[in-house]
Amino acid sequence: MSLSNRLRRLRSTGESKEGPRAMAEQSRAEHATYAAIRGLQAGFVATIIMTAFRLPILRSLPPSANFYSQYVSGGDPEDHPIAGLLLHFVYGIQAGALFGGLFALQDAERSIEPEQRGIVWGSIYGMALSAFGSQIMLKEVLDIRLDADELALFHAGHLVYGLSLGAWVGSRTEGVEDPEEEYEYDDGN
Repeated sequence: MSLSNRLRRLRSTGESKEGPRAMAEQSRAEHATYAAIRGLQAGFVATIIMTAFRLPILRSLPPSANFYSQYVSGGDPEDHPIAGLLLHFVYGIQAGALFGGLFALQDAERSIEPEQRGIVWGSIYGMALSAFGSQIMLKEVLDIRLDADELALFHAGHLVYGLSLGAWVGSRTEGVEDPEEEYEYDDGN
């Protein structure tokens, strides 16, 4: 099948791309691609939630502002709040897409509800991102050493990100045929 045919098939609105029945009709690669697209959405939502969690507590920009000021523009991180937040969202959204694709390919625990698997694997993924962020990005790349309380909140923020990401991806890639109907969004819930 050509690439254009695959893309046309992915864009088709006539067939459901969610839920158990759609999974059975899609190839593994199609399901992973669709889940990665859902992961983009989830990454955006999870980054908003993580940012809303961390900003009032830490009262500072995400470390991406430090990255931007150190490697792109120079100057002080506080001089680049918009660029720092945009870079933070780019990181979070692309990490969400990666998680979505990986989640779709992981099929060892299909007997567990997708939402539950999403929460478990999202938590693990969020903590893995946090470990990478604290050990590689902060210490090695940016030469930043966090105090114990700051480090705990850094990890907590990534746990919140992972929980949000996993819940979104699990509930929208495999969980139900139609999330709008299942979760009764139109009824004000």
